[in-house]
Amino acid sequence: MKRSHISTRFGDLTLTEQDGAITAVSWGAVAQPDTSDLLTEGLRQLAAYDAGRLEVFDLPLRVRGSELQRRVCAAIAAIPFGHTRTYGEIARDLGVSAQAVGQACGGNPIPVIIPCHRVMGAKGLTGFSGRGGVETKVALLRHEGAAGLLI
Repeated sequence: MKRSHISTRFGDLTLTEQDGAITAVSWGAVAQPDTSDLLTEGLRQLAAYDAGRLEVFDLPLRVRGSELQRRVCAAIAAIPFGHTRTYGEIARDLGVSAQAVGQACGGNPIPVIIPCHRVMGAKGLTGFSGRGGVETKVALLRHEGAAGLLI
């Protein structure tokens, strides 16, 4: 397992690579960053996203967890930049409860790249499992031009 980090307006983000795929994004920095071609590319794409030059990540990802976790993450990854969906909409598409979608969304191991910040409650803004909670979610949505949905 290799890790490296980058400073962004959303905080320091650490990428984890394992067996040729990105397996995690977490908040914070690592004391001794590793290097690899994939980590270099992942950090480049995160920097481009942060600078407003990238809307779609193109990295090999591996979501660990249950089949439901992987299905929810795939549905989240399909939400376009600047758009949102509700837990209920995703639940309806997958044939599961909105609560199950919410739990899987909260367990997303690759936030920002798998954009769980684009998932909203039926009545609007909900929590966010990343550092900074809802404030970070709002910052990500504003960055993507989706902040009008919050008013």
